[in-house]
Amino acid sequence: MERVAIMKGFVLDTSVILKWFSEFGENDLFQALQLRKAFLDGSIAFTVPELLFYELSNALRYNPSLSSKDVQAALDSVIDMGLVVKGVDKRVMAEAISIAFRYEVTVYDAYFLALSRMERKPLIIADYKFAERVKFSKEIIKLSDLTSEILKEPSL
Repeated sequence: MERVAIMKGFVLDTSVILKWFSEFGENDLFQALQLRKAFLDGSIAFTVPELLFYELSNALRYNPSLSSKDVQAALDSVIDMGLVVKGVDKRVMAEAISIAFRYEVTVYDAYFLALSRMERKPLIIADYKFAERVKFSKEIIKLSDLTSEILKEPSL
């Protein structure tokens, strides 16, 4: 029987992409870089909300070791990666608001989880405080828990 490769899909949180621009020694940096490599190799796909680019550029802006040119270059590199970018969606927003009230988290953070649910794709996250607040959400994969099994190419 011929094996057919199926690309795994995930929703990726800003906290993971932010690690791509972090210093060596950062917690979970290896896992974050492995995810990026798997994406660039074409073995996994990432879906992100448009909100990610605002959060990422804002977080990088407050990194004292980065200049405005560095932040722009970092943002451009992520934009150029070819992530599947989802604009604002009323159904996702309604779910995000519901999650925000249920778990007492920000709508910004809840939007990633809501998108994960609507897309039926796991959310990979490095924001462990948020993950703890919504710990009963089966859609979340903590970056620290990421295993090589998740990155392996599935087949039929």
